[in-house]
Amino acid sequence: MRILRFGSTGPGVQLLQLALNRAGFGELATDGAFGPLTREALRRFQRANALQPDGVAGPRSHAALRPWYTGYLLHTLRPGDSFWSLGQAYGSGEAAVALANPGLPPERLPVGMDVIVPLPFPVVPTKIAWCAALVGYCVQGLAARYPFLRSGQFGRSVLGRPLWHLTLGEGPRRVLYNAEHHANEWITTPLLLCFVEELAAAVAVGGTVAGLDAGELLADTALCLAPAVNPDGMDLVTGELQSGESYDRVRQIAAAYPRYPFPSGWKANLRGVDLNLQYPAGWEQARAIKFEQGIVSPAPADFVGTAPLAAPEARALYELTLHFDPTLVQAWHSQGEVIYWQYRGYAPPGAQEAGERFAAVSGYALEETPYASDFAGYKDFFIQDFDRPGYTIEVGRGVNPLPIADFEAIYRRVRGILAEGLRAG
Repeated sequence: MRILRFGSTGPGVQLLQLALNRAGFGELATDGAFGPLTREALRRFQRANALQPDGVAGPRSHAALRPWYTGYLLHTLRPGDSFWSLGQAYGSGEAAVALANPGLPPERLPVGMDVIVPLPFPVVPTKIAWCAALVGYCVQGLAARYPFLRSGQFGRSVLGRPLWHLTLGEGPRRVLYNAEHHANEWITTPLLLCFVEELAAAVAVGGTVAGLDAGELLADTALCLAPAVNPDGMDLVTGELQSGESYDRVRQIAAAYPRYPFPSGWKANLRGVDLNLQYPAGWEQARAIKFEQGIVSPAPADFVGTAPLAAPEARALYELTLHFDPTLVQAWHSQGEVIYWQYRGYAPPGAQEAGERFAAVSGYALEETPYASDFAGYKDFFIQDFDRPGYTIEVGRGVNPLPIADFEAIYRRVRGILAEGLRAG
């Protein structure tokens, strides 16, 4: 997290405001503007946590706020502590504390040991703009609350930010979902993370997701999620990246292509490479099409790069896919309310049947990919190399980036696709 102070703006400020509200130090509007109310709430928090009450969110304040960024804290056990007393003290309940600490004997908790205590709110926020730091906080928070979730990094972005993944389930069917190849399609990141939180919570209590038994789904399936393939671009589009050498460089790239509004029209990584035109499936055809359209150098969108898999983010997801060896993949994009399921007119066995189920539960249209977009995408590489079902799903309607106010309506439509994908293929 960057240092935030009076006058700061952007999604980092929204996250700070949300954390202060969660911690009980304000009823702040999460508007992303660091004004006098946010400063005073931060000062109250700093005083309560023995920090200098300067009203500046620097490294020490961010560290103290981490439980309210991630949704859990570490508690050092004292004599008399129990899962019940911790659940009561922090408001999350005995079952949540016990779930987060498997293997500990409830009747003999070891004094002096740190235990995970979930806090009484969902990990994944759905009403604020997102930034790369929030992705990391959510991944870490979900893995702490639900130890059967395994988290890790599968690579790094141009700016060195982690590319996170989450995995759960042990079944022979292997499903991989990814989101946010395109910077201004960042709304797809909370879609995947909200789904995995709902799924994990349902597994924990023997519940259902979209009418399907969560435990049964994961008895047969292993699910891997890559929720933010382009974290640098996310920060640019949402306003978390506002200055510095990298920002100046992308401004120069954008200036050569004024057809794309800046930064809202930015889809590429921070080198100006469109990540969903980076896969070895008709890459040469994609280059010819985009060059004919005048995209011949790094650009906010549609530049194919110098070679397939030259972008570190695309290379990392390609290698994760080879390692995980999925039975089925879904690549999440926006917008259009459409599902693409073929590559150059070909679809693997079972792809149409699964696609029709996805369409039925969402109301989205199942369509063939337009010719000009039918090359070098992630779905295209997967269908070509694995001969297994792969889908590009375009959520919502409007102009990218879709507003976070659209999130709830979009999620209601697509959660059935995410759940059905766990038993398809």
